[in-house]
Amino acid sequence: MSGTIRRIGIGIAEDAQKVIDSVNSVQGKFITVCYCRQGIVGKNSTGDTVQVVEHENPGQMLIDDLMAGTIDAAVRGTLPANSTLMALKIAQGVDHLERIALLETVRGKKFLLTPVGVDEGWTVPEKLELIKKGRLIAQKFGLSENVGVLSGGRLGDVGRHSQVDSSMAEAELVARLANADHCEILIEKAVETCGLIIAPDGISGNLVFRTLIFLGGGHGHGAPVVNISRIFVDTSRASPNYANALLLAASLLE
Repeated sequence: MSGTIRRIGIGIAEDAQKVIDSVNSVQGKFITVCYCRQGIVGKNSTGDTVQVVEHENPGQMLIDDLMAGTIDAAVRGTLPANSTLMALKIAQGVDHLERIALLETVRGKKFLLTPVGVDEGWTVPEKLELIKKGRLIAQKFGLSENVGVLSGGRLGDVGRHSQVDSSMAEAELVARLANADHCEILIEKAVETCGLIIAPDGISGNLVFRTLIFLGGGHGHGAPVVNISRIFVDTSRASPNYANALLLAASLLE
């Protein structure tokens, strides 16, 4: 598809200026289409490669255009999570969404983390599928393809609790089947050499995500949904900007 001008949609609700600044910072790499309610985006606030679609339900319009191929990829931006993600699930006919989040520590270290939703990645086959797709994303975003599988404790903790034992046994199995490293509970060491981190389950992954972003001074740059047929990057409204989410969506189109 070399030479094709890509169109990436992004939603705007709260913090409109933050999204607009992000869109303007990546101008020229693709056409960005902003979905918002009427009057949210000023006529002179965007550049030549930015288009604006105004609609009373911008989230639904974003999903409709993504499904129709009017845009090549979509970024949630600051649209409400519940309604937008529900529209995506209905459009794709899935009962849950599997996401792989691109995170950045307060010291600037970027890595991918999954599962990050409480209903994601609970079985060995699900984790293996997330690893397969996560490695591709790591490669496209210039991160290490090494995978670190986390568990509920150190190997020396075996016997202290049955859930810890089970967590470590599963992590050992996943690591062996996926040619990955079982990093035990040592996430701080795992991120130094691994571009993709596999949490023990969706609950702990969600806690890692929220702790890093909301308490630890880190940043979330977007989380591609990997169990659908279209490219959709979920984002947090706490993100400082959405330039990396747009670039991540663009890289997945290559």
